[in-house]
Amino acid sequence: MSMFLRITAQRIAFGIMMLLMTSVIIFAGIEILPGDVAQAMLGQSATPDTVAQLRLELGLDRPAIVRFGEWLTNAIQGDFGRSYTNKLDIASEIAHRLKNTLLLAAGAALISIPLALFLGLLGVLYSDGIVDRVTSILVVGGISVPEFFMGYILIFVFAVGWQWFPSNAAVYDGMPISDRLYQMALPIATLVLATLGHMQRMTRAAILDLMSAPFIETARLKGLNTANIIIHHALPNAVAPIINVVMLNIGYLIVGVVLVEVVFTYPGIGQYFVDHVTMRDAPVIQACGLVFATVYIMLNLIADLVSAYSNPRIRHPR
Repeated sequence: MSMFLRITAQRIAFGIMMLLMTSVIIFAGIEILPGDVAQAMLGQSATPDTVAQLRLELGLDRPAIVRFGEWLTNAIQGDFGRSYTNKLDIASEIAHRLKNTLLLAAGAALISIPLALFLGLLGVLYSDGIVDRVTSILVVGGISVPEFFMGYILIFVFAVGWQWFPSNAAVYDGMPISDRLYQMALPIATLVLATLGHMQRMTRAAILDLMSAPFIETARLKGLNTANIIIHHALPNAVAPIINVVMLNIGYLIVGVVLVEVVFTYPGIGQYFVDHVTMRDAPVIQACGLVFATVYIMLNLIADLVSAYSNPRIRHPR
């Protein structure tokens, strides 16, 4: 087996182990919450007999280890059960809302990633100059403000003040793509501002670290201009750390949209998750937590593999 295949197998095995551990933590976290789910659903006025009957219907009378094994087995097969509150199939609800969340994350990624790379390269090209300083102040300021507060600022300025965009991202199936993008403009802008700084700073730092390397000095002695050296020599050798931070931010775009979706009332999986947390709907909470964990672990796995493959010693072992 080649070194790359061995690394791939190790990373996949580690990812599966992490996902299993995460599923245990999610289930245990819900189990140790104070109070009784059946009591919370029925209210304080419910009689003990009614609560006991509901616990029996929901299967809460069985040992936790039995319920965890059954839940995990079904979840692996794509069956998350039904919601306690509305009795709807959770997998179908998540599939519908996950599509909206992925579209929101994709819109933000398509803007933030190229823009971060461009601003990072610009920061290296004009290092310690006025352009670099202004760019650094803006992007660091963007990531210093919590995304929910940034969302409210954008609503106040662009929805309430100038009335350019709606304050609520009311999207629905069959909506024309132009109307959908118009509704999603402010949530996308919020996510771009929340992730742009991390990628820009990492791109700038990774390339600057290489600018004093011997092969860069050789390129300078050959008479190549600075822009050519940065793009064709420094950037390809800084791919690994840049990819890592890009993948982490893509993971954040998908997993960390919860607050943004709540602020803009966007019908994604984050809004679905928050709605059912308030109702102590354990199956929905477990399913959403597992989906978030799966996406994040998969993106980290991809980042690890791309970083490993970008290492010449792995691509061309002796």
